[in-house]
Amino acid sequence: MDKLKILVVDDESRMRKLVKDFLTRSGYTVVEAADGMEAMDIFYEQNDIALIILDVMMPKMDGWQVCREVRMHSKVPIIMLTARGEERDELQGFELGVDEYISKPFSPKILVARVEAILRRTNVFAADEVVDAGGISVDKAAHEVKIDGVPIDLSYKEFELLAYFIENQGIALSREKILNNVWNYDYFGDARTIDTHVKKLRNKLGDKGEYIKTIWGMGYKFEVE
Repeated sequence: MDKLKILVVDDESRMRKLVKDFLTRSGYTVVEAADGMEAMDIFYEQNDIALIILDVMMPKMDGWQVCREVRMHSKVPIIMLTARGEERDELQGFELGVDEYISKPFSPKILVARVEAILRRTNVFAADEVVDAGGISVDKAAHEVKIDGVPIDLSYKEFELLAYFIENQGIALSREKILNNVWNYDYFGDARTIDTHVKKLRNKLGDKGEYIKTIWGMGYKFEVE
C-alpha cells in the first residue's frame, strides 16, 4: 500500500521540519510549501494529496486564500494552524470548510493523532455503502449526498455529520458524543462549533433539515417523520 501524502504549508522552515519529522515517523509521505502560492502549485501538480496542514499567516497568499481556492476544486481534508486563538478566526475557518483548527504552540503528537483520525474516517467512508433516510441518500463510496435524487454539495465535515446522524436515527445524541465520534478526538472547545455545522447542514438539506431535531440542553436527534 502506498504511503498517504500530506502537504505541509508554513513559511517557518523550523515548523515544517518539526511537523514533517513526526509525520514521516508515522509512515506518511510529506511535501512542503513555504507560502500559499507554492502550495497551490503543488496542489494542482500532484493529484494524490490526502490531507493539507495549512498555516494562516504567510506571505504572497495567506491560509484563508489557499483554503478558498482548494475548496473550489476539492474536499481534501484541511487542518489549519494559527498563532491566534481568537474565536472569530476559528469560526471563519469552519465557514471556509476547514476540518480541524489547531492553535500554536501545539503538541506534534496531538497533531499526528488528529491527522490519523481524519484519514481513518476517510478510509471508513470509502466503504461501498449507500444509506437512505426520508429522501436523503448518502453514498459513502462516491462521497455524495442526494435529496430526492438531486445531488447537493456538502463539505467534508458536513458529510460526516449527516452520515453519523442517519446511522443513529432516533437516538438522542449529546454534543460531546457527536464531537467525539465525528471529530474523533476529545474536543475541549466551544459547543458552538457543532451548532455552526448543524445550522449549515440544515440549510443545505432544505425542508429535510427538519429531520435534525434540537434536544434543548443536550444536543440533537435525527428523526424522519
